[in-house]
Amino acid sequence: MAKYLLLFAALLCAGVAQADNSKANAPVVVDSDGFKEPLSKLKFNPGLDQREFERSTLSALAVYDPLEEWNRRVYHFNYRFDQWVFLPVVNGYRYVTPSFLRTGVSNFFNNLSDVPNLLNSLLQLKGQRSLETTGRLLLNTTIGIAGLWDPATAMGLPRQSEDFGQTLGFYGVPGGAYFVLPILGPSNLRDTGGLLVDYTAENAINYLNVAEVSSNHPEVWILRGIDKRNQTTFRYGQMNSPFEYEKVRYVYTEARKLQIAE
Repeated sequence: MAKYLLLFAALLCAGVAQADNSKANAPVVVDSDGFKEPLSKLKFNPGLDQREFERSTLSALAVYDPLEEWNRRVYHFNYRFDQWVFLPVVNGYRYVTPSFLRTGVSNFFNNLSDVPNLLNSLLQLKGQRSLETTGRLLLNTTIGIAGLWDPATAMGLPRQSEDFGQTLGFYGVPGGAYFVLPILGPSNLRDTGGLLVDYTAENAINYLNVAEVSSNHPEVWILRGIDKRNQTTFRYGQMNSPFEYEKVRYVYTEARKLQIAE
């Protein structure tokens, strides 16, 4: 009886093994909707160059821009101003100013910017960020000698950027139409109003008496503008695309959404 049972078990195992081998050798059936191989049915035009591809994807970069004609003119002006005036001045500033002095200038103006950063952090009820920005102001203004040095970053308190445009967005105010500002670049109606509020608040607080001194010495504002451009890595034309305007518009809009959401 035991011999018959062993023979039956051997035959059963052989049948299962044969079934498994037949399944392994069977062709894989791809779903009709192409889910398993979604690229298998795509047809690519071998003559499609980069510009045609970019043009075909512009709909994905759509941003509310009813002032586009004006914005494009200002964008072109900014492009030429940056190329013919701003960058040559920045390059000259780099050439004649030692790196340690440029760093000190940047630290000084960044310390001033922490004042509206703190105000907007408080308005957005960001407790931890408010404490960190307060710590930055105290450390950099005292130990950092009016902000010429940045010990706060070395001590684990990195600079956080908050503005009134973000504050308005935090409370649900929509960005409105896209708007390109002369020299300053991409913005929207909400953020443009926010810039005015931040500027007014900084002048009213007059931190380290800089606002009052600047009113009599406009060269301070010129230096601040040169330093801001020096810290900005963006260069017009660096995308090497005829659709740079659309790309910059889209990136700015999405970046602001992320800044407001954080």
